[in-house]
Order: sequence, then C-alpha cells, then structure tokens
Amino acid sequence: MENDSIKKHALVLFTKSPQPGMTKTRLTEKHGGLLSDQEAAELYRAMMLDVATAAFLALEMCRQKAAGSNSTDTYDFIISCTPESEKAKLQAIFVAEFPEAKAIRYIIDRGRNFDEHFNDHYRQLFEQGYHSVVCVGGDLPTISPEFIHRAFQWLFYLSAKSDRGSMVVTPCQAAGVSLVGLTADAPMDFAGVFYNPRGVPALEAITHIAAERQIPMALLEVLSDVDSQEDLAHTIAVMNAMAYSSSFQPGMHVPKRTIAWVKNMGFMVKTPPNEEYDPRRSIDG
Repeated sequence: MENDSIKKHALVLFTKSPQPGMTKTRLTEKHGGLLSDQEAAELYRAMMLDVATAAFLALEMCRQKAAGSNSTDTYDFIISCTPESEKAKLQAIFVAEFPEAKAIRYIIDRGRNFDEHFNDHYRQLFEQGYHSVVCVGGDLPTISPEFIHRAFQWLFYLSAKSDRGSMVVTPCQAAGVSLVGLTADAPMDFAGVFYNPRGVPALEAITHIAAERQIPMALLEVLSDVDSQEDLAHTIAVMNAMAYSSSFQPGMHVPKRTIAWVKNMGFMVKTPPNEEYDPRRSIDG
C-alpha cells in the first residue's frame, strides 16, 4: 500500500540500444534516406544521450521544488528497454557518459507490439508503487528540462482535483505524441493507440480514450521527434536556433551531442527557392 505522505515518481526513457539496423531505420538508405545503418545508430545515440542530459536536469528541478515545499516525494530515472539482451549495452553507454548513471534503474518492457510494450512499462512501475510516470522517447533532442518538469507539475495539479487520476500529453508532428505522463489511478490503456488498424492517429486515439474514461488531461506544446528526413531537417534548424539563442537566453538547454553529430556529417538545411508571387498591392497600397 502506497504511503500517501511519500510519493514516488518516475521519469522514463523508453528506448532501444542504438545498434545499426535497430534504430531510426526510416532515415537509412534502404528506406530512401541518406544515412547508413551505422550513421542512423550514431544519430540515435547522440539524441538519446541529449535527452538523458535533459532528464537528469529535470529531475534535479523536481527534487529542488519538492525540497522547497517540504515534500518527501522522490524521483527516479528509469530506462525501459527491450529486448533484455540489449540492457548491458545501454548500461555501458550511460556509465561511460554520466557520473549519475549508477542511479539509473532499468526495466524490460514486453509485449507482442508497441502498444503492449508501452502499456507494460507503466504497469510494471505502478505495481512497484510509483504514483506518477512521465515517459519520453530517445529521439527528442530539443526537449528541455523545464518541459519535463512542467509535465510532472500538470500531473500533480490535475490529480489533486480528480478521482480519475490525470494524464499529460505532448503532440509531435503528424498527430503523434512525444511525451505521455500518467498517474497510477488513471484508467488508461494504450491498446490500439499506436498500432491502429482503423487509421486513427495516436493523439486522436489517446484523447478519445481519455474523454471516454473521464481522465483529466493536460496538453503541452508540440515537441517534434525525428523519424523522417523532413523531421531531421526541422530539428537541425531548431537546434541551430537553440545554440545561437543560448547566448542571450539563460537556461536554454542545448543538445550538444546531436549538434556535434550534424556538424561532423556536414549537414545543412536547404529548402526549394520560394518564387511564388504574393499579390499584396490591394492590401499594402
């Protein structure tokens, strides 16, 4: 039975080991992309580690806020991965990169498809007594610590007024989702959300389930992931803007590993010239 005075919260990186042929395959040459299997794995590794950096900083923000309000709540960083044979490879990557890596916990998510894997990691953590779980993927290099911290705060705010728990969702492009947070008492089930034979996008499916089950939901601003060449081009442009803005904008979190990978590859963002004539004479005079 969970002690109401001490709540456990988990920030989950839902990921796979960045091995060639296993990650970001839609960016590879065999699927019409520009990258080799090795390059795609290197890109994912850089993005995943940048997300982890933001995660460590976000958890520190959460702990500081808890301490400031005399809360005894605890926060853990958990990596959910599959298959179990990849766990040691992930551990080695994180130990090599982060002094805090020994504090990371690992769980193995299982299932017959992505929906079941996604459901399973929540199930495991709620059975372990976690009050809330915020889950992010490893392909979100532009995510900020403040963004993750805010997701937790919305969960707490909504659940305090609800007998149906709470949920927080962040849209990505193409009506998908890039962050999903839940409290243990939210009656949510992701079956049919990501592998949807009816063609309903994930954001629509999640919203429908939340409304049907009367789960209070907070919606954060769009946070793009990287699945396609267009996604990668967009993310490169955003990262370049972040790097420049960081000189003037205190607290800006810059995804240094992913930016370094892009520079090493020599990638630049280009768009077709826009030569469309915009007749504004009747407006501008």
